[in-house]
Amino acid sequence: MTNQGFTIQPGIQDAHRDAACTLFWEAFRQKLSKVMHPEYKALKFIGQAMNDRHAISAIADDGRLLGIAGFKTASGAFIGGGLSEISAVYGRWGGLWRGMLLELLERDLEDDVLLMDGIFVDPVARGRGVGTALLDAVAITARDRGLGKVRLDVIDINPRARALYERCGFSAVETSDIGPLRHLFGFQAATTMHLDLQDKTA
Repeated sequence: MTNQGFTIQPGIQDAHRDAACTLFWEAFRQKLSKVMHPEYKALKFIGQAMNDRHAISAIADDGRLLGIAGFKTASGAFIGGGLSEISAVYGRWGGLWRGMLLELLERDLEDDVLLMDGIFVDPVARGRGVGTALLDAVAITARDRGLGKVRLDVIDINPRARALYERCGFSAVETSDIGPLRHLFGFQAATTMHLDLQDKTA
C-alpha cells in the first residue's frame, strides 16, 4: 500500500529492528519505565520479544521507518515473550516481579476481534497520515482474516491518540480504572475502543 511519501508493508525489515525498538520505547516509556528500567535492558528485551509477523510498518520513500502497528493473535503478539524471556534479561527475581506486573496490562483475545498490540509513529512524521494509514492497514488485515472488529485500548493521558482513533471510526466501549497501579504505570484509566468492520463496509 503506497501513500504520499511512504509505503505500508507487512512485517518489519531486519534493517529497521533497532529503530522499531527505539520508537516503541519512546512511545511507551512513560507507561513502562518504572517496570522495565533500566532502559538498556528494556530495549534488549523489546528487541528479543518483537515478532515481525505480527506487525505492519510504514516506510518512508528514503527507507526510514516511520511507524508500526502491532497486533495480537492466538499464534503470538507483536511484543511477546514470557517469564523465561524476561528473566533472561532481568534475572530470575527481576523477571518474576516484572512479569507479574506486566501481566496486569495483558488483554484477552476475543472471538471475531483483531486485538491491536500497540501503534506508534516517529514524532517527526506526525501529521503526514502515517497513523491513519497504519490503522487502515490493520483493518484490512482483520478483514482478510475474516474478523468483524478491531480492538485497541487507549490510556487517559493520550487524548491525541484517542482523537485519531475516533477519526478513523473507532468507538469507545468501556473505560477501566486501574486504581493504585496508576502510581506505577502513570495513567489512571484505559478505554477500550472497537472498530466495527461491518459498519465500514456497509
